[in-house]
Amino acid sequence: MKKTCIIGSGYVGLVSGACFAELGNKVILIDNDAKKIKALKNNQVPIYEPGLDKLLKKNKSRISFSTNINEGILNSDIIFICVGTPPREDGSADLSSVERVATEIARNMNGYKLIVDKSTVPVETGEWVKTTIERNMAKKTPFDVASNPEFLREGTAIHDFLNPDRVVIGVSSKEAERILTELYKPLKAPIVVTDIKSAELIKHASNSFLAMKISFINSVANVCEKVGADVTKVAEGMGMDKRIGKTFLNAGPGFGGFCFPKDLEAFYWISKKLGYNFGILQEVKKVNEDQKKLIAKKIEDALWIIKDKTIAFLGLAFKPNTDDMRMAPSIDIINILHKKGAIIKAYDPESMGKAKTDMPFVKYCKNPLEVCKDADCVVLMTEWEEFKNLDFKKIRSIVKQPILIDTRNYYNPQTMKQLGYIYKGVGR
Repeated sequence: MKKTCIIGSGYVGLVSGACFAELGNKVILIDNDAKKIKALKNNQVPIYEPGLDKLLKKNKSRISFSTNINEGILNSDIIFICVGTPPREDGSADLSSVERVATEIARNMNGYKLIVDKSTVPVETGEWVKTTIERNMAKKTPFDVASNPEFLREGTAIHDFLNPDRVVIGVSSKEAERILTELYKPLKAPIVVTDIKSAELIKHASNSFLAMKISFINSVANVCEKVGADVTKVAEGMGMDKRIGKTFLNAGPGFGGFCFPKDLEAFYWISKKLGYNFGILQEVKKVNEDQKKLIAKKIEDALWIIKDKTIAFLGLAFKPNTDDMRMAPSIDIINILHKKGAIIKAYDPESMGKAKTDMPFVKYCKNPLEVCKDADCVVLMTEWEEFKNLDFKKIRSIVKQPILIDTRNYYNPQTMKQLGYIYKGVGR
């Protein structure tokens, strides 16, 4: 059993804390948001992640919550930094929270500590964390800094943590390697041991590459539409090549969420700062931005006149099984249509509470039928399981116009056309 402190109770911190407890460790989770900590103490989970509430409840004897960072530092041997690193206007990561945490750790160490960056941070952050701790130590105390990037997908984060493809640990001492290797040993997963800088780069390089795959297949989809080919078949043929793989080859409205856009921009900024123009990353970003505009145009082309038309959105979150609206493609697409005078209705099983902050002008509905009623166009934005078997025959009878824009290629085009819909997918 390791005495572990998680600083930051966002998606990464909360899932990591619950999973470390599941592995038998004693965990204290720290956050400066008193409201969030109070909710967690009352068994209320502030984010939607399938299975997280059950895992926290199951391991409540091994996990505690506090707003007192000193308490976490003093009572732990391993300290994971899981605070936010939001993008600045220039694309660089704001590391002020990381610096504040490192300073607090330095002032409250009571013995050897292993400080681990789990937040996605730019290369060389580990060196700055070490320097910050050394500059602010109340008295000379041994410690190590390590990098342990996370590779969790929202919606499947618990499964990803407990069944990883690999665990990456960047260390500068044998002691740090020993501690982290022991911590992750129960997972029986391959452990990649490397230097800290390489570990930091692995995360940014991985997310940027996946973002590139999405932009690539969306570009292929646009070519498919121009020649009358089917991108789903093209992607199937490509994905069977083991060198390429089938994952992240689903054409759609572009990638969203907090990780891909932020990490792509940060990796470009880092490279530019180091004197290298990583131009392909900027093109990936441009393709993604253009894709959202193309989806909005597809809707407009299907309707002709947008002003005063009612457009119903099935799904808002950037992917199913999460309530995360950060940088979701739906926001940009809906804003484009709203500015042209469209009336927007929407339904999402989990994200509407958060969506209201970004889009207060949207009429939020209680169920799929309510959102589709009297709509001039229905847009499938997020492929929630709930939308898989909708009664489109009934929906056909309550819409004003039977126009279906399927941004995820979720439905069978022939079936929809037989039901009387004007069906538009992406790249097919």
